[in-house]
Amino acid sequence: MIRTENLVFEYIRRDEEGNVEGITRAIDEVDLDVKPGQFIAILGHNGSGKSTLAKHFNALLYPTEGEVYVDGMNTEDDDHLWDIRQEAGMIFQNPDNQIIGQVVEEDVGFGPENMGVPTEEIWERVEESLKAVNMLSFRKSSPNHLSGGQKQRVSIAGVIAMHPKCIIMDEPTAMLDPNGRKDVIRAARALNSVEGITVILITHYMEEVIYADKVFVMDKGHIEMQGTPREIFAQVDRLKELKLGVPQVTLLAHELKKSGLDLPEVVLSREELVQELIRLRDRNGK
Repeated sequence: MIRTENLVFEYIRRDEEGNVEGITRAIDEVDLDVKPGQFIAILGHNGSGKSTLAKHFNALLYPTEGEVYVDGMNTEDDDHLWDIRQEAGMIFQNPDNQIIGQVVEEDVGFGPENMGVPTEEIWERVEESLKAVNMLSFRKSSPNHLSGGQKQRVSIAGVIAMHPKCIIMDEPTAMLDPNGRKDVIRAARALNSVEGITVILITHYMEEVIYADKVFVMDKGHIEMQGTPREIFAQVDRLKELKLGVPQVTLLAHELKKSGLDLPEVVLSREELVQELIRLRDRNGK
């Protein structure tokens, strides 16, 4: 679905007269391969390059060196720009920057309308998209009256209505409270598992990536680690070096194991930890 080959991106800083003051390499020789239908998470602290990388996936930025392909199309091929933007939809941090309609259903229908979709089909897409993010009952509401999590789900519905093959979510929960974050991640997982849409989630919240098929960890423009969530979170000390944590329940299980409890190398969820503790209790007859 998405492939990068030796991707390099440099920001050029200029003074007031336009002279080059310096060059910052934000992406440094990144090779990435995302298969159709995968749920991919990209982790990294602020300044690691993860958001800059995401903007290459639907041609908001172009490589300084190397190449990016979306569904086999080179992002630097102007003839395919419209197709790429249609196939790879983008969700940003602040939903207020993406919502333009005065009514939820109008906002969701804006993308398909711009694509020239017939009116009858637009309303079908609006309904199916709002259903997919569990927001159909709000279709006649004003976005101004919604919570942050609800607004972000409307933003996601607006992208779904364009029938993309891939959705890139660039820190979509950064401005939300814990409940809003859960709603958005639940919607993303449903789109992936039920609709088969490829999801690329860029985040710095560890708990959001435990259901991903594969996790990439970035630092200073490089991909420093890659693997399943269980493989990544087994490396607690390495993540600390990269200024990243692990899910709280994973850290708790890690400390309990160090103190002598017979627990697995990695525990990813509260439910998993509870099951393991019950197993120990039953085994020890206490």
